[in-house]
Amino acid sequence: MKENDHIDNTLNHLFRQESGKMVAVLIKIFGTENIEMAEDVVQDALVSALETWKFRGMPDNPRAWLYRTAKNKAIDIIRRSKHRRLIDFSDPNKQLLTSGYTLNTTMDNYWKEDQIQDDFLAMMYACCHPDISQENQITFILKSLCGFSTKEVARSFLTSEDTISKRLYRTKEYFRKHKIRPKIPTPNEITTKTVTVLNAIYLMFNEGYNTTHTDQLIRKDLIEQAMLLCRSLLSLERTQLPEVYALMALMCFHAARIDSRITNEGELILLAKQDRTQWDTASIQSGEEYLNKAAFGTTLTTYHIEAAIAYEHCIAKQYKDTNWAAILKYYNLFLDLTHDPIVFLNRCMVVLELQGPDKALEALQTIKDNKVLEKYYLYHATLGEIYQRLQQNTKAVSCYQKAIQLTQSKQEQKFLNDKVAGILN
Repeated sequence: MKENDHIDNTLNHLFRQESGKMVAVLIKIFGTENIEMAEDVVQDALVSALETWKFRGMPDNPRAWLYRTAKNKAIDIIRRSKHRRLIDFSDPNKQLLTSGYTLNTTMDNYWKEDQIQDDFLAMMYACCHPDISQENQITFILKSLCGFSTKEVARSFLTSEDTISKRLYRTKEYFRKHKIRPKIPTPNEITTKTVTVLNAIYLMFNEGYNTTHTDQLIRKDLIEQAMLLCRSLLSLERTQLPEVYALMALMCFHAARIDSRITNEGELILLAKQDRTQWDTASIQSGEEYLNKAAFGTTLTTYHIEAAIAYEHCIAKQYKDTNWAAILKYYNLFLDLTHDPIVFLNRCMVVLELQGPDKALEALQTIKDNKVLEKYYLYHATLGEIYQRLQQNTKAVSCYQKAIQLTQSKQEQKFLNDKVAGILN
């Protein structure tokens, strides 16, 4: 039983890491009109691994076994399909797949390590096409590049499998209708198009770090997948851009603290009360290395600034040691790059710690457009904290109750209810 559990865990981890690469290679072979065919081959390879490994034991090189199985299944499909017009063999490179003399050699070329990395990168850019909605981008990435089942994706978004299937169908139809072919952008395009890819990766990471769609506060699987995708960008010289290093640093700093964010009972722990001995020092060190690598050229992005802010929190031995003055400067710089009201809200929290509740309230009241923040639970939670420190408890309770109504997280609701109870009692 223990051996079977080990096989299950190993295969699940391997599948999360490698399924997207296999799908990318198979899509290049079959074409984007046959995305389902590519996904089916990968799923079949997984099933074959489960059945074979539990009977014969784990192979010496599980990754190579999985790739070889997927490649052999693809060869079988091509042999059966070359006269059925399921696959477009008009491409000169694919014509060699139609001959029994060149099929195996040509197929081997598709599965060379450098080619696999290029195809995976090209598929990432295809998934993040600007005409595809962010919602559909993330759905498609989780399903096709991260090995999530339709059921798992539906659970991540707190929606039905039917809804996810429709999103996937629309995305695949877009690929077919517009004949989108995965390709790595040209050097002139790469920076602009990488912005969209990084945005999708960071959205996935944030959903894992502070989940909005399940009873869990943290989804480590989403965090790991987001970081894996970012590392894939950094594995190739052409996408080793400052902003990619900066995002990787930011995710490392945040990931280092996840084990201290909730109690054993699943309750939320604020930064001020977290046990910093639980923070992953290796992850913090990695984040620092990535941040140093991000400091080249003239590029300064929001990822650079967010990473610098996260770094200040990570190096403070205790909450009282936090360099709030430095963090405030970073937020001022942040607001020079973006007028995002949520960034301004976070800055107000820094003002609260550095200059007190009067100044924080004054700063918060200068926000010109509150329409976005009025629907954001942290805006009302922040107001509640400010009023509580000003000992205006009636206003504080009202703000906390509004925040409770606006968050779906049970952990956050319990935390806020405890704040209300502490005031009323």
